[in-house]
Parts: sequence; C-alpha cells; structure tokens
Amino acid sequence: MLKICKNDAGNYQELTLDALVKGSWIQMVNPTPGELNAVAEATEVPLDFLKAALDEEERSRIELEDHCILIITNIPLMINETNYDTLPLGMIITEDHIITVSLEDNPVFNEFNADSYRSFNTGKRTRFLFQILYKSASYYLKYLRQINKRTDQIELDLRTSMKNQEIFQLMDLQKGLTFFTVSLRSNGVVMDRLLRLRSNSQCQHLIKMYEEDEDLLEDVIIENNQAIQMVEMYTNILGSLTDAFASIISNNLNMVMKFLASMTIILAVPTMLASFWGMNVVVPFRDNPFGFSFVLGIAFAIAGVSAFILWKKKMF
Repeated sequence: MLKICKNDAGNYQELTLDALVKGSWIQMVNPTPGELNAVAEATEVPLDFLKAALDEEERSRIELEDHCILIITNIPLMINETNYDTLPLGMIITEDHIITVSLEDNPVFNEFNADSYRSFNTGKRTRFLFQILYKSASYYLKYLRQINKRTDQIELDLRTSMKNQEIFQLMDLQKGLTFFTVSLRSNGVVMDRLLRLRSNSQCQHLIKMYEEDEDLLEDVIIENNQAIQMVEMYTNILGSLTDAFASIISNNLNMVMKFLASMTIILAVPTMLASFWGMNVVVPFRDNPFGFSFVLGIAFAIAGVSAFILWKKKMF
C-alpha cells in the first residue's frame, strides 16, 4: 500500500506520486516491487533503504547518505490479548520528504490522519520523525499496562484452576516481553545517536533540531527508558508467577494423588476380605446364616480403622 499526504499549517491533503510536493509524507505498508521502484525513482532514495524495514529480523540502526538518512526502529504490535510482537519501522528523511516503510499496518501510523491533522506537520520533518518515535514509545507503555492487567487476571484464574492454559498464557506474555526488551534497548541506542547527530555536519541539512525538537527527543528517550524499566519489572514478575504457579499446580496434583492412594488403600480392605471368603475352601462362618453380615461388618470395621489412621496422618 502506498499513501502520500501533506499536512502543512493545518492544510491536510492527500497526493499521488505524480503530484509529489515538498514536505510530503510517503507512507508505505508492505509495498510491492513496483511501488518501491516508483518511490525510489521519484525521491532518489536508494532502493536498499526502502527495502531495509521489510526484513522482519532487521535490527534498529541509523545509516547516513549525502542526501538522505535511514532510521530503523522497532514498534510494538498486539496480536491478541496474550501475544505481542515487534515490527521494524523504516523512516527515511530526505531534503524534501519523509518516507516510512513497514511490513504491516500499525497503530502508530493510524495516529496521524486527517482527523488529527492539527497535531502534526509533515513539513517539519525532524519534529514529525520525533512524534512518530514518541507515539511508538507510548504504545510500548500502553501495551505493558495491558500485559500487567492480563497478568493480574491470569493470577486470579490460577488460584482456582489446575489447568495448563493459564501457564501457557503466561509463557506467551513472557515471550512478548522478551521481544519488547530487545527492541526497546536497540531503540534507545538509536535515539541516543539521534541526539548526537545535532553536531554532525554531514546531516545537519537533513535533520535540523530546534530547541522544541530537542525537548521532544528527550521526552522520547525518557518514555523509552521508562518502558525499559517497566518491561524488566514485568518480566521478573511474570517469571516469578510462572515458577510459583507451576509449583502450585504440581503440589495440587500431589495432593490429588495422595487422596486417591488413600482411597485405594481403604477400598482394598473389603476387596481383600471378599476374596478370602470367596475361596472354595473351609472358611469361618461358612455354615453361619449370618456369616455374610459378620464378614461385611469386619470389612467395614477394618476399612473404618484404616480411614481413621490415614485421616490422622492427614493423607486426605
């Protein structure tokens, strides 16, 4: 998908590649080879820069060229309430445009549309870049809070459940937090380097930082660091919960097995006596009309004594 828009001084308009003007935002989501070649030709951006973010395993980094700069970060994605992942996002700053490339549509892009045109300006490329990074960090914090709430719910479910489903959900959340940890740390390196680029003469004509831009970038770094601290805390909590509830489930299983073993012992006594008196040999009470009652009473008496002894030993 290829979408081009320009929002300058509150004047939001959608454009085509043929009518590309300065200050435009070229948004590419899972682009086709034809769209990649067309954008590369229209903006004179290296094709490798446009394709970089289309690799799911692409690491966060910054690459400089004479007329453009490539910034790759990772943004968060929520697949469902227990599955989270990250996605590479490529942002290319040229002298006239800003280009974003991703494999999938994402909530970060959806924050910048015709309804929110007053909150961003595509003509101010550096500030718009930092706004995208800020929204990305905000979604990390949002998803981390959702993970925390889901963890609390799973904890309540585990208190009354012996199923493995909740443990599997905790494992999914842990995997998502691992993705978040790696992405946030690599994003932090990219943001620190962006902060140092203000003194780089090679890219001053591409990334012009005013005081407001520097403040915004510092806010992005603060949000990213806060997300790193939160993800580390939640990772430790999830790890402890997983170990604790795995032990609880194992202990509950042991208690059930102990109860079943006790019941087996109790029920074995009448079975054993019935086996003895069922043999085709001379046995006590054979000619007694109340023999069956005597045997049944003895069986229940011994079973009762066995149950009392096992109960005193807290076997059930």
